[in-house]
Amino acid sequence: MSGLLERLRGRGWRMTSQRRVVAEVLDGDHVHLTADEVHVRAARRLPEISRATVYNTFGELVSLGEVTEISTHGRAKRYDPNAHHPHQHLVCSGCGIIRDVHPAGDPLAGLPAEARFGFTVSEVEVTYRGLCPSCVPGLPHV
Repeated sequence: MSGLLERLRGRGWRMTSQRRVVAEVLDGDHVHLTADEVHVRAARRLPEISRATVYNTFGELVSLGEVTEISTHGRAKRYDPNAHHPHQHLVCSGCGIIRDVHPAGDPLAGLPAEARFGFTVSEVEVTYRGLCPSCVPGLPHV
């Protein structure tokens, strides 16, 4: 689990029923949902929750650094609750599914000092793209 609920409680974030249900829907491993997907799932638990509340909650969570916004080519933004666990993403170019990956080694090692143009690099974002087993006929599903 991402630990999102525990982190928010630890920060003293005001936990209304709407905010709680959004955080509950987001909490977990490999969770990269769109705002609309979160709204649908949250409405199953709390029918009166509005789409605007979901978007406002995301705005707060992103501003707090508790959720990361992920943009993928031509698709709706997705939200990642694993903001405090360094990782990279594997994105299917077919269906858009996103998985968290944790390759060994320092991703910054691939950028030699002479190629940094004097930058002090504070973070690295790596996205792997390809086709998942569901999008490649004949491959076993994982």
